[in-house]
Amino acid sequence: MTTDRGAPLQTADRALQVLLAFTHDREEWGVTDLSAEFGWDKSVTQRLLASLAHRGFLVSDAVTRRYRLGPAVWHMATAWERHGGMAALVRPALRELAAVSGVTALFAVPDGAHLRCVDSADGTLGPLRAYRLADELYPGHAGATSRAYFGMLTPGARAALLYGRPMARFSELTVTDPAELEELMCRVPADGFAYSEGEYDPATAGLAVPVLVRAQPVGSLTLVGPHAHLAGKQQELLVPLRSAAEGLGELLTPRRVRGRRGETARS
Repeated sequence: MTTDRGAPLQTADRALQVLLAFTHDREEWGVTDLSAEFGWDKSVTQRLLASLAHRGFLVSDAVTRRYRLGPAVWHMATAWERHGGMAALVRPALRELAAVSGVTALFAVPDGAHLRCVDSADGTLGPLRAYRLADELYPGHAGATSRAYFGMLTPGARAALLYGRPMARFSELTVTDPAELEELMCRVPADGFAYSEGEYDPATAGLAVPVLVRAQPVGSLTLVGPHAHLAGKQQELLVPLRSAAEGLGELLTPRRVRGRRGETARS
């Protein structure tokens, strides 16, 4: 909604700014710190929070009087996913990447100790499988798709994945030694990508890069196909792959205005 001059309606825009202020690193806000964050009067901030809580977008703690996201956000997210959600959002980028590379492109997000395929697009070589890859799970210890994401996590988070957990062997190339896996994952931040051949599927190779939102990994973008079409072509294929990953990161980053603490317009 905008005014006649094209600027957002102030109250509606502020309410959206409040919702976008809730992030993985900041799960709750109080009136004082939120008003300081945006430079608003406390009474204005209180009315915004109360209105959002009345509609179920926020819930308040009766003791601390701090606010967290509420059930209305979950209902909207559910409706979004039911009508295509993230898969519909990323599909055009996957199709473009598959057309440029000639092989299958897929985007996956973390799901426990696995990565789950959100959506995929096939290149000129044709389908990778006889079925859709959407919702297929990739084990955290096998293959480039998972390694590109888990390799970007902190050592503690990686340790929870690698140690004290049984690891299935999918082929003779599957690495199941935790120390060796950790060494492979530690290369990802420096290299900026992960590559594997036959670790999860003996017939395919994968080249993957992490997808970042606000400098934090949210998933991975992978090119996967027969060994002959990826072996020795990593540097060539990394150019469109990295470009597509940067585009997805931008696409998945919510827009926020610049606040008193120097937020960027898309941070």
